[in-house]
Amino acid sequence: MKRLLSAIALSTAFIVPSAWAASDIVDTAVSAGSFNTLVTAIKAAGLVETLKGPGPFTVFAPTDEAFAKIPKADLDALLANKQALTKVLTYHVVPGAVMAADVKPGMVKTVEGSDLKISVVDGKVMVNNAHVIKTDIKASNGVIHVIDTLLMPK
Repeated sequence: MKRLLSAIALSTAFIVPSAWAASDIVDTAVSAGSFNTLVTAIKAAGLVETLKGPGPFTVFAPTDEAFAKIPKADLDALLANKQALTKVLTYHVVPGAVMAADVKPGMVKTVEGSDLKISVVDGKVMVNNAHVIKTDIKASNGVIHVIDTLLMPK
């Protein structure tokens, strides 16, 4: 009996791990429930497959509340303009998986091509003018850091 249980445990160890693996960045954002507007924007920009790709990526993810700070007409116009939307969304993505402990103040190049300014103000990490409100949400292809403001490239 003990040998049978060991054999079952060993065989399932090769079947189940994919279920234990973290979801990719898009699926992680969907399951969080607080990034509905971001997920809608990712879909509208045609970036789903990219952000489901191997990465790794670091995403500074604005919450639904961050998007709510933008007047509805402006947000609707942005969501309708795929080129502008892609530029804004890729400005929130940095190549590589950078955990909070590895973040250093300074400039960092985004996938969009411009730089983000990482700083610490009163002990709180800032990305440009956005506060980082949660860090190190791990995904199979990178990491998400939650921010409270939508970042706009210049």
